[in-house]
Amino acid sequence: MPLPDKMRFKRWIGFAAVPVLIVIGIVVLWQWDWFIPQVEARASAALGRPVVLGHLHVRPGRVTVVTADDVRVENPAGFPAGPPLAQLAHVTVQLDVMRYIRRRAIAIPLIAVDRPQISAVATADGANNYSFSLPGGGASEPSLSAPQIERLTIEDGHAHVLIPRLKTDFTMDIATRAAETPQLVVDAKGTYAGQPVTGKLISGIVLALEDTIHPFPIDLRLAHGSTTVSLVGTLQDPIHVGGANLKLALAGADMADLYPLTGISMPTTTGYKVTSQLAYADRKLGVSDIAGVVGNTDLEGSIAVDPGKSPAKVTADLHSRRVNLADFGGVIGSQPGSAGGANQNPEQRQAVARAEASPKLLPDRPIYLPRLRGTDMHVQYRGEHIEGRSIPFDTFDVRMDMVDGRIILHPVSLGVGTGQITGTINLDPKADDTIHTTADIRLQRVDVSRLMAATHVFSGAGHMGGEAKIDATGNSLAAMLAHSDGSVDVYMIGGNLSALLVDLAGLEFGKAMLSALGIPEQTDVACLIGQFALQQGVLSTRTLLLDTSQAVISGSGTIDLGTERLNYQLKTKSKHFTIASLPAPIGIGGTFKNPSIGPDLASLGARGGAATGLGILAAPLALLPTIQFGVGDADRCGPLLSGTHK
Repeated sequence: MPLPDKMRFKRWIGFAAVPVLIVIGIVVLWQWDWFIPQVEARASAALGRPVVLGHLHVRPGRVTVVTADDVRVENPAGFPAGPPLAQLAHVTVQLDVMRYIRRRAIAIPLIAVDRPQISAVATADGANNYSFSLPGGGASEPSLSAPQIERLTIEDGHAHVLIPRLKTDFTMDIATRAAETPQLVVDAKGTYAGQPVTGKLISGIVLALEDTIHPFPIDLRLAHGSTTVSLVGTLQDPIHVGGANLKLALAGADMADLYPLTGISMPTTTGYKVTSQLAYADRKLGVSDIAGVVGNTDLEGSIAVDPGKSPAKVTADLHSRRVNLADFGGVIGSQPGSAGGANQNPEQRQAVARAEASPKLLPDRPIYLPRLRGTDMHVQYRGEHIEGRSIPFDTFDVRMDMVDGRIILHPVSLGVGTGQITGTINLDPKADDTIHTTADIRLQRVDVSRLMAATHVFSGAGHMGGEAKIDATGNSLAAMLAHSDGSVDVYMIGGNLSALLVDLAGLEFGKAMLSALGIPEQTDVACLIGQFALQQGVLSTRTLLLDTSQAVISGSGTIDLGTERLNYQLKTKSKHFTIASLPAPIGIGGTFKNPSIGPDLASLGARGGAATGLGILAAPLALLPTIQFGVGDADRCGPLLSGTHK
């Protein structure tokens, strides 16, 4: 029997109410937290460490809003107990669903991060909680365009970085602030590489990763120990560091202190202040318009870095109008700077004072070598004018090529008046940190008057020539010379004996030497010939003859470069024979810094020294055909070697 219409309507209402009630129940009872396990699992798999969410909220719509509360990114398994890598009070992400449906574009109107806390920690054994080993994917999915992030906000963010091996412990405050162009602001304070560090970064916010239209501003100020860094300008393409228009300013007490900040080793220097312009294009870094000072030396030029080559290539072209060689003493292992020099901090002044008070003259600190793994360097440096107390050089020019860790200086050129000292030096670092060094040095018409003018007291004239060949091993200049072999030959025509000896040996010592030799303080030099053999750091005399207007002086003995000791004898044969003009041979002893001079008592009885004086000329006769004086007037030395001088 059919049901009445009223009954059928009530039954239909009853059936329809069931799904409505179910929907209402779902809406009332629905918890987005039910999806937390799936979200945590996917995030944990992506990051390779546990990710925990406290709550998850979703507000569907054309622009869907997803908020996660109490987010924690835990430390990797087995890491010591402590704060997690990251904690975030709230993370809110807005997703433009309609734009994705219509254009397949990922549009994110907002990412808001509230109170992020980062704890990047390393242990004493080198393990850390911030290195990620992200799993590789399988078959690649169809690529989507990069996300378009319209707005990013960070509120009350903090980070703590602790790396004991690097002596690093600093904190950062991180936040965004509204401005005409939104800004990211980071303040840092603590220690880095064992030195106090403070820094402030104000930059734009990378919103659209493909946005290359709007310049990305950067303003970084950093103080690390005595070093200050300023980097100000813009990037046209911040993701690829392209279109750079950045001005870099560096200042500090020692360029060697830049290593923790740049990863590039530099020699110890005096105080410096340098500015430059940075550019990056075609994956190459350019440093141009370099201008500044290092101690008393100005510096200009450019540097180009091509990391895309294998090995990477660095090319530098640098020059100075005024050079003080003492500013670069760190290159050869000595303390840079001189007493009272400019741009020195108290520690450097004390170090210079200690070096000057040391009984040793040769520096025993390791020589600086620019050891950059996987990098070849080609550097040209020119100094237009060399300044400094008693520095006899006028100009400086060197080309350095470092290939496969080996360094070639070719040539090294020092201008001295109208002449020059040139050479080729090869340095080959060994596994035991020693350096095998070979050097071929030549003196070409070196102007003696320029040597004398450097004293600002004496004058002289003439030209000096010669050559030196050295094969040495060691990690410092002192060690190299102590373990060296080779030869040294020098020749001089013209000049003034008083100026030469006083300048090279020191005022009082020079006067004492002249007096002991029976030579007036003012006497002209006709010719000087010196030939020496170098074996295991000991310089032995083959020939030393000096022809002056008053006498002929010969020398013999050794100079020990390892112990810095002198064991030398000089004999005089007067050109104007008198009994008084035949003094006994004199001995020169002591150290390089404190030489001594006195009569050679063992030879004092051989007062009839005329025969000895004549006899010393016989041996060099055979050397005359082999000597290349390099001073343009070999004939003036001929009489000295032949014994026909008058």
